[in-house]
Amino acid sequence: MTHRTKPKLLTVGVMTRIALLTAMAFILFLIQIPVVAFYKLDLSNLPVLLGTFSMGTVPGLIILLLKDLLALLRTTSAGVGDLADFIMSAALIIPAGIIYHRNKTRKSAMIGMAVGTVCMVVTGVLVNKWIMLPFYMGAFHMDMEGIISFAKVDGVDSETKLLLLVTGPFNLLKGAVLSIITGLIYKPLSPLLHQKIK
Repeated sequence: MTHRTKPKLLTVGVMTRIALLTAMAFILFLIQIPVVAFYKLDLSNLPVLLGTFSMGTVPGLIILLLKDLLALLRTTSAGVGDLADFIMSAALIIPAGIIYHRNKTRKSAMIGMAVGTVCMVVTGVLVNKWIMLPFYMGAFHMDMEGIISFAKVDGVDSETKLLLLVTGPFNLLKGAVLSIITGLIYKPLSPLLHQKIK
């Protein structure tokens, strides 16, 4: 009676791709585009999504974790912002990876990223309410009125409006941009992402 050996999750090839995609993610993290209030758009989760689709959800989460650990080198929030990024990004990555790997088609990838984007929007609102806003109020000795004044967004005069009219839409935009770009480049890059590394 022979026993089947399970394939190793982290082979040399997988670890090499994780390292390369982590480096790409960190480089993209350094390029941030101001969008609204204090929110900035970056594409650092693009390599994370590529790694998730090509290798699986766990390798994707490893890339995300390594990226956020590297981001600690430049943190301005004592690591709180990086923790928040990990939580919100994982909310995108996990559903996208699970749905895609059940049926590896372009359609399932787009559905997975759409579901992941919705999860990231909801998680983003909760993370900002319970982690980020309290942190910034404590760090800069500001009350909610001060945070809203600093945000400088017309029509936003309460925490609820800040979260629903700024935080939520920003994360929706971020998820949509990442999904569209990933959808466009994954297929052309697929041979490279799946190439065996000796």
